[in-house]
Amino acid sequence: MAGTRTMKAVAVKGGTGSADALYVDDIPVPPINGNQALVKIKAFGLNRMDLLQREGQYPLPPQAPETMGVEFSGTIEDLGPDASGDFKVGDEVFGLAYGGAYAQYIAVSTNMLIHKPAELSWEEAAGIPETWITATQALYLVGEYKPGQSVLWHAGASSVSIAGIQLAKADGAKAIYVTAGSDEKIDFCVKKLGATAGFNYHTQDWSAETQKATNGEGVNIIVDFIGASYFQGNLDAAAKDGRIVNLAVMGGVKLPEGVNIAPFLRKRLRFEGSTLRSRDEQYQKKLRDTLVEHALPRFKDGSFKVFVEKVFPMEQIIDAHKLMESNQTKGKIICTVS
Repeated sequence: MAGTRTMKAVAVKGGTGSADALYVDDIPVPPINGNQALVKIKAFGLNRMDLLQREGQYPLPPQAPETMGVEFSGTIEDLGPDASGDFKVGDEVFGLAYGGAYAQYIAVSTNMLIHKPAELSWEEAAGIPETWITATQALYLVGEYKPGQSVLWHAGASSVSIAGIQLAKADGAKAIYVTAGSDEKIDFCVKKLGATAGFNYHTQDWSAETQKATNGEGVNIIVDFIGASYFQGNLDAAAKDGRIVNLAVMGGVKLPEGVNIAPFLRKRLRFEGSTLRSRDEQYQKKLRDTLVEHALPRFKDGSFKVFVEKVFPMEQIIDAHKLMESNQTKGKIICTVS
């Protein structure tokens, strides 16, 4: 029985803690049921929610196991009796899960698996699911993007924004702006990814610069990971009937005193928060299908790229988390599993 076997998985000493509290433990291989597959993991991607989960600051969905990690690549070792899709044992796949990817095996719904193209490495494939599905959700489902509109991606060199810039560019955006914390990251977004312009939030007033770049019109869609400290700037930089999509609150949750909400009314703005992990499986499946239809062919022909900053073996998970915490990366941090 699969459930009696053990596997290596990343755990946190005491349940929560700093990066130094991470270690590799032996835990049971998860059983599968219904429409699930048991996937032998080759690589998994790191995401900011993992840092929050490690610290006990992330509300886990009820179906999530204690083990961290939501995106992975690997091979199908077993299938449940109700497995959907054209999957079979031995297939190379990548996918999204509610948790459990920091391990040698994962039990995951076949609704959330995608066949891995030969053109993608295990490491590249593991860096796609959470990142690109989040960008797809923010741009299309929440932001209601239409070709010819303008978009501002905050944290331009983050993995989600790297995906989003490529999506918007391929789908005919009028202009794509980014913010980032260094000129090196701005150059990367503009020269490598094709953003129209970028603003260094350490040295520039990004909101004023965005308004200047758009001749005072503002941008149609703003995708924000910062929260409270960018709230006013977002209101000011948004165009009439603009949409502000909030995906994270890295800059705090309490608005500064004196925030002027008049632009909300004057410009008929919409501000909407969204998280992916708390969504039900059918919603996530719809996003998976959108990704397969729109992005997968572009990964195959090389027009969409997964930027991998660094690859660590799972045993070096402490170093991987510390690198993510440094905010010095452009692209994905990936761990390989042996």
